[in-house]
Amino acid sequence: MSQAPLDVSDTAAIGQRMVFVCGLHRSGTSVVHRCLREHPEVSGFSDTGVPQDEGQFLQTVYPPGRAHGGPGRFGFDPKAHLTEDSPLVNEANQRKLIAEWGRYWDMSSPRLVEKSPPNLVRTRFLRAMFPGARFVVVMRHPVAVAGATQKWSKTPLTSLVHHWVVCHETMRADVEGFDDVTELRYEDFVLDPDGAMARIHEHLGLPHVPTTEPVRREINARYFAAWKARRKYDPFGIDRRIAERRFEERAQPFGYSLTDPESQA
Repeated sequence: MSQAPLDVSDTAAIGQRMVFVCGLHRSGTSVVHRCLREHPEVSGFSDTGVPQDEGQFLQTVYPPGRAHGGPGRFGFDPKAHLTEDSPLVNEANQRKLIAEWGRYWDMSSPRLVEKSPPNLVRTRFLRAMFPGARFVVVMRHPVAVAGATQKWSKTPLTSLVHHWVVCHETMRADVEGFDDVTELRYEDFVLDPDGAMARIHEHLGLPHVPTTEPVRREINARYFAAWKARRKYDPFGIDRRIAERRFEERAQPFGYSLTDPESQA
């Protein structure tokens, strides 16, 4: 944490150094954030005392995801989707966010990283607040995200897959036409973490530094197995079949299949 007095007067210059990591809960954003912050030219949050060092809990400008339903739910609330039209977009709030987050950054670093799941539906808002900022979007298979999130949300798989689709479709529409976003599939990241980080470093204009963060490779297998094991006519199997029928076509543009989870486009 930086102990020096924080000068927030030049919001434009500070904004151009910002990097926002976006991705649903259980999508791999935390490990990607840790890999980013170990770079010597990057400052990211650590030991903040809030869940997963997420910036949403370290500021008072906009509500955190829990105010919109929390994991597996927040994307259904239209109020969670913030854009450049939000009345929150103003210079006073720019300064406030920089001051609040800056307490946990080394403000001398060339890149300042913030990570929170609701960023996925707030890229337009964050871009308007901090023109020149960069975005790293982390995606993980909807079957795995649904299976891993269900213990928190207590909602059916159909609802969780629907939430995944809604949030990622919103993100794609919001970032269309911009070159400040790089997408990363978590499945690709775990196969080659160093190669994935090299691409992200290039996107951020940083020299590549190999990552030392430990990464587990077998991340989806048990969720895929549980998905396929759900019998055709029991309540869980019916839930799975409804999700497949309703959302298979909407998952495919992101390179994922609900009916054949192991396949990768």
